Amino acid sequence: MLDGREDQAAGLRRLFRRAPPQVVALYAGGRRRADNAVLAAHRIAGQAERVLILDEAEGGDALADALGLPAGTDLLQLLDGRTTLSAVVQPVPGLVGRVPAAAAALALPLLDAARRACLVEALRILHRHAGFVLVHASGDQAAEPSPFVQAAPRRLVVAEASASGATEAYQTVKGLAAAGAGSVHVAVCRARGRRDAAAFFDSLAALVRRHVGVPLAWLGEVERDDLAAGLQQPLQTPARDAGAAFLRKVAAMGRGLDASRG
Repeated sequence: MLDGREDQAAGLRRLFRRAPPQVVALYAGGRRRADNAVLAAHRIAGQAERVLILDEAEGGDALADALGLPAGTDLLQLLDGRTTLSAVVQPVPGLVGRVPAAAAALALPLLDAARRACLVEALRILHRHAGFVLVHASGDQAAEPSPFVQAAPRRLVVAEASASGATEAYQTVKGLAAAGAGSVHVAVCRARGRRDAAAFFDSLAALVRRHVGVPLAWLGEVERDDLAAGLQQPLQTPARDAGAAFLRKVAAMGRGLDASRG
């Protein structure tokens, strides 16, 4: 018997995998994790791409402070008529804007069919205005992704070139692997130069390969490379890695079924 959440997320998957826009789950780590996520968003937008941030992170991980915004109105409040879609979108210079979505991401599996369809339709309208939708999430929750993250075809980890950045990037990738991710894009920020960024990525990739088994795709430096173009390229996954990803996804689904029965 299929997990009920599979039916609940079907509309999201169809929406998120239809281009345009490109939908990417975004994680950032390091001493300035929120600033690093915002930096990546602006760099993607700087390549003539209109970027909408669907921000499901909470507390200090949310991007409101880094963008100079108030906490804002959550997307979920559309469903009880307390707000309008235009009021939910927080305009950001250089971007389409930010949409607070922590409550919506948490509540989606609990909604009835009509409310779920309403939420998906709101996302569909938002997508019309974007070239990229970045689903920003906390790396601490990577092992338990929301329906929004699960529906996103790609995952991008922005790794700060620092000790804390390496530790958090590794833990995020480990969590994504536990949730069934097959491969992960990585972009390095705040490195001293190209050589430092490349060495940082090589060290992280070797550690992940040795202990986690998920292939990392090098996207480049946040400050210097065209992240938008890299994210639009097909991700080539070796057959052995694809097989390992399949087994991880099966294991993750099994955990979901056990939780739903409990």
